[in-house]
Amino acid sequence: GRFWKINGVRSWQIVVEQQQEPSVDSLKFEKMSSKKWRGSLTEKTLSPEEQHAKINEIRKMIGPIADKFPTLCSDASILRFLRARNWNTKKAVKMLKETLKWRFEYKPEKIRWEDVAHEAETGKIYRANYFDKLGRTVLVMRPGCQNTNSASGQIRYLVYCMENAIKSLNSGQEQMVWLIDFQGWKTSSISVKVTRETAHILQDFYPERLGLGILYNPPKIFESFWTMVKPFIEPKTFKKVKFVYSNPESLKIMEEFFDLDKLESAFGGRNSDEFNYQAYAQRMREDDKKIADLINPGSSSPSLPSILSESLQSDSFVSDHGCEASDEVGSSSGDEAASSNLEDVDEKIQGQPSSCKDVANDDALKQPISN
Repeated sequence: GRFWKINGVRSWQIVVEQQQEPSVDSLKFEKMSSKKWRGSLTEKTLSPEEQHAKINEIRKMIGPIADKFPTLCSDASILRFLRARNWNTKKAVKMLKETLKWRFEYKPEKIRWEDVAHEAETGKIYRANYFDKLGRTVLVMRPGCQNTNSASGQIRYLVYCMENAIKSLNSGQEQMVWLIDFQGWKTSSISVKVTRETAHILQDFYPERLGLGILYNPPKIFESFWTMVKPFIEPKTFKKVKFVYSNPESLKIMEEFFDLDKLESAFGGRNSDEFNYQAYAQRMREDDKKIADLINPGSSSPSLPSILSESLQSDSFVSDHGCEASDEVGSSSGDEAASSNLEDVDEKIQGQPSSCKDVANDDALKQPISN
């Protein structure tokens, strides 16, 4: 059968139009692939003191570069990377380094509404104008409203939505909710390329940002697909996803998380408003202006020094996504290698001006964008 890789894990390309009994070979493969998450099936619980020690360990490993990227290397951010890698410092540092490199190259903070507006015309992804009962930002997704064929364009719009949702988080809140409406969804809506890249970006570059995912009224054929891909999804992520249907029992679940007066009627709420592209476009333009003003009022956004660019793109800073770090107790080679890989970067950015910092992700931007 054909397969692709998600985070280094080979996954069968499931042709959902033809449901077949699993073969002996596929069952063997599922068992082999599930080893990917064997070390994370049981999430560790650390005391506040132990967590603080892990944060300090990460800071020691990455050195002065943390001062140049204050938001991405904040305590809260480092904790998300540590949780995503079950408190393994070697893996967390590797993940953090790759995120730094990706953000420098992809520049997600510089994507503006006008760059992606055409992707939003049908309301396939948008930030709701309300929070859930825990104060989490809500992203509504409607895969059945796909309106373009460009994988890169779809990914770019998703990244824009993620960045905007993060900026709109309430103070003290780090996670968001995804409300996924399957109205109009069909098997042709599945894009292997987009699915693969989406999983890679969300899991590797936005760790621990998902607090709850609600799959609303998914068709039976999607349930079969979801069950078959379960071995390739991190257990902690899988537990955050709920299947919800249009019935009284499911309505209780929605009422547990949302104010039904604000929730759209499409999800069982009492709000009859529908997606309005023109009104949403105006909201996003206003958000973009607020972000641009916070980044660097009255002038163009500063860029990272070229010497840091070269360091981030060097072989010492890039690692193979499929490579696993050792989990053996007492093994220090991974830590030493991670620290050594950053030494050149640390030395080169010493003494650089403050404009080298991740200005686009500065702490000032943590102030939530009003809904």
